[in-house]
Formats: sequence, C-alpha cells, structure tokens
Amino acid sequence: MLPISVCIIAKNEEKHLDECLRRLKPYHYEMVLVDTGSTDSTLEIAAKYTDRIYHFDWVNDFSAAKNYAVSQASNDWILSLDCDEYLERIDEKHLSRLMEQYPEDAGRILLRNRFQQGGQTSIENVRLCRFFNKKSYHFTGTIHEQVTRKDDVSGIVKVFAAPITVLHVGYDGSEEEMQAKSRRNITLLELELASAGPDAYLYYQLGQSCMKLKDYEKAYEWFNLGLSMDIEPSQDYVQNMVESYGYCLLDMKRFPEALQLENIYDIFAVRADFVFLMGLIYMNNGLFAEAVEEFKKSTTMEQFSVEGINSYRAYYNIGVIYECTGHLDEARKYYKKCEGFEMARVRLREMG
Repeated sequence: MLPISVCIIAKNEEKHLDECLRRLKPYHYEMVLVDTGSTDSTLEIAAKYTDRIYHFDWVNDFSAAKNYAVSQASNDWILSLDCDEYLERIDEKHLSRLMEQYPEDAGRILLRNRFQQGGQTSIENVRLCRFFNKKSYHFTGTIHEQVTRKDDVSGIVKVFAAPITVLHVGYDGSEEEMQAKSRRNITLLELELASAGPDAYLYYQLGQSCMKLKDYEKAYEWFNLGLSMDIEPSQDYVQNMVESYGYCLLDMKRFPEALQLENIYDIFAVRADFVFLMGLIYMNNGLFAEAVEEFKKSTTMEQFSVEGINSYRAYYNIGVIYECTGHLDEARKYYKKCEGFEMARVRLREMG
C-alpha cells in the first residue's frame, strides 16, 4: 500500500459520496474527509469508510478548506478529490516509481468530465494537478483552486503525468443545479478578482461560468480580457480559453469574426480540439472544402480533450457537409465511420 492520503471536502454530498469512497476502499489509502456544514446523510456515509472526519467552518474559500483537509493527513503524499469524482484507474507500481523519481514535483491526474451535449453524453479529458507532497505544495485561490509551491510565488509548478484516472460526474446535474453552481462560482470569482486584480486565469474561469449560463456576450467579454494579457500559449487553460472564445463567437453567430482565429492557427493547432473548431468555423462561413480538410486533419491527431473530436464527431460533420452539398455516397461513407454515434445513425436511417 502506498503512503497516500486521499483528502476530500464535502457539504451535502449524499448523492455522490458513497460511490466516491466505495471506489477508493480497495486501495486502503487513508481517507480524510472535511465537512463544511452538511445537513443530509453525508457524515453517516463517510463514517462507513473512515474515522478521519473533521469539521471546517465554511469561509467562501475552497483552498482554505482543502488545505485544512491536507493538514489533517498522516501521509505527505496527497491525492485531492471532490465527492463527485470517482477513481477509475491507478497504476500503483508506476506511481510509486514516479514518487521516488520526482519527489519535488506535482502529479497531474487525468480527469474525465462527463457532460451532456446535444442530447449525447460527452467526455472531456483534462489534466489537473491533484497529486502532490504536502511539504512542498498547497492550494491557492478561493475557487477553481490550484496547486502551487509553498516557496515559490512565480506560479510555476513542475509536474509529471500521474497514472491516475478519475471520472467527474458533477456536470450531470439538472439544468437548475448547474445554473445555481455557475452563479455561485461567478460571485466567488468576482470577489477574488476584486482582491487579486487582473488575472487571466480568473477571466478564463468567469468566461467558462458565463458560457454555462448561456450568457455568451458576457463570456466573450471575460475571454477578451484574458486573451489580451501576457499569457503563455502552452498552458492548458490558455488553450481551453482560446477554444472557448471560438465557440462563444459561433454561439453568437459572429462567424466572420471567428475566422480571425486563422491568425493564431500555427500557435494553437497543437491538438485536435482547435483544428476541429476551425472546421466548424469554416463550415459556418460556407467554406466547405476548408472545413472538410480541417475535420480530416483532426482525425489524424492523437492529442485531444473532448472525446470524439479526433474521430466520430469529425466524421459526422464531414458527412453533414457532403449530404448538404448533394454528395450522398460520400456522406454515407463518413456517417458509417462514426462508431455508432447516434446522430450519424439517425442520418443514415433518414437517408435510406
């Protein structure tokens, strides 16, 4: 058994907590749960799996609560999870070697965000720093907290790819629940922004929250502020912000303006998501040949975030273009390549 403490904060999480802890139980890691004021059965569920249960008075600061949980851990190596995050895979032998090889670095786990899009279940893959040694790292930021070094104010964290995969189901809630969470996040982010001053990451998170509320005009404003700052293109959140900015323009039907993303193509076309986005932009501007080329290119790329971007979703859009332009045989060919994607199956049935 590896010397790992799994630290979790919770409030009224009876819907998710049992599954979260049940998946951790076979590994026999220390589980530290910090409750911030539950009134449901959260504490009773936690007691079935661990006796390391503590209380923390909520102060509108996720980092404060998470750092308190870390302080209660017996082990130095910490895996930080939320209640709606379920462990899917962990390679303990590989992880043990990495812990020895990179004692001063933080591990980025693979988080698979499950969400609904167009009536279909979609998965977005992101790498987040959630595995670290508490002697060197702690959480900062009141919301959408980040792991940072205790002895370095530069914000630069040396990382390794931790062989840990986690499924996040927090976006599976009702529309009302998601909107309430987004409004709460916006309030906390704006408070932090007022305290910290201009910050590209906070602008990005504010834009993301506004997009969840379908307030595309406000999201556009936040993304513009973030992208106007001195930012490092290689950072994951910057890549995501550029892509979200493009989708924001499409949602607002500002298609010619979206075409201007061509100017930064060479910088950001490093993964299939941006290339796929350019396909959609060309498609909405009536540049069908260019769109097909971008969708085809995305299927050749190994690096991606949203599942299907480099396979069935790209093939589906190629099929739509060919169908709309009267090339029905080609349309059928690409719909059949969509691995059972329901929207493609519908098109094939309707085409006969």
